[in-house]
Amino acid sequence: MSVYLGSTLITFALQWAGFAVAFGLQTEKFYDILGGANYLALAAYSACLGGAGWASDSRRIAATIIFVCSRGWLLGFLSWRAHERQGDARFDKIKGNAGAFATAWTVQGVWVLLVSLPLLYINASPASEARTLAGRDLLLLAAFGLGVVIEIVADVQKALWVKSGRQGGFCTRGLWSFSRHPNYFGEMLQWWACWLLAYASGPGVTDWCWWATGLSPLFTMHVLLNIPATGVCQANGKSLKRYYDRFPETYATYRASTSMLLPMVGYQYVPMFLKRTVLLDRECYEYRPRPEGTVHTSTRSAKVD
Repeated sequence: MSVYLGSTLITFALQWAGFAVAFGLQTEKFYDILGGANYLALAAYSACLGGAGWASDSRRIAATIIFVCSRGWLLGFLSWRAHERQGDARFDKIKGNAGAFATAWTVQGVWVLLVSLPLLYINASPASEARTLAGRDLLLLAAFGLGVVIEIVADVQKALWVKSGRQGGFCTRGLWSFSRHPNYFGEMLQWWACWLLAYASGPGVTDWCWWATGLSPLFTMHVLLNIPATGVCQANGKSLKRYYDRFPETYATYRASTSMLLPMVGYQYVPMFLKRTVLLDRECYEYRPRPEGTVHTSTRSAKVD
């Protein structure tokens, strides 16, 4: 349990120190940057805690390297984005409120801890006696790495599209022609693969600690699919409305022929029940214009369209 306690202390020491400085300077520019650095700190801490045994376990070495590549990219990408945007509109209304701003930093710490759980579990486990990786390990490590590659490629393709002037109104470059959210798919794939990889580092299905690390992929999916700030669940809001208003026919065609997450071809021929279930293209992620002048009672107090 020491790796989890130590990781918790490191995380909140970093996040609350970051909050103190950010609140004093009234800036949010290094919020995402410190989140990325926090991941790398936990990877280094959990590896060091493994001592000499860590260096003799191929699974722990490989998992840590891929994790560092994943979160290292995140740190670099978010640093670049913060520089390009010169701020983050999400914090405009809360960075002057100490309680609300501190909550945002605390939530980031919880996010980092939950996502990192499978790696902490792998690095905290006893060193494997096997000096070579099993076939299952290789397959899951490949899936973990593939998720990282998909996310990086999708982020770069989207960034280049934005830099070139947002041609076409919405991105259909590269992976974005096969998935409406390929970067999200890559992120989800990483943590499901890492969680399954962690299974071989413990005693098996009876280990409640391994089951608890499943919070990593589940929390990631919840954040990317259901939290308003991420965009996917804003299908009935302004985020998606602008595409339907400006490109009603082309965007409707793009959505009908392009998977929401899994990059694939022939999406338009997939039966609707599979889209709604296996492929997670739920109806709540579709824009439904309301008759002019009507307001949903559930959102009346929150905003006015």
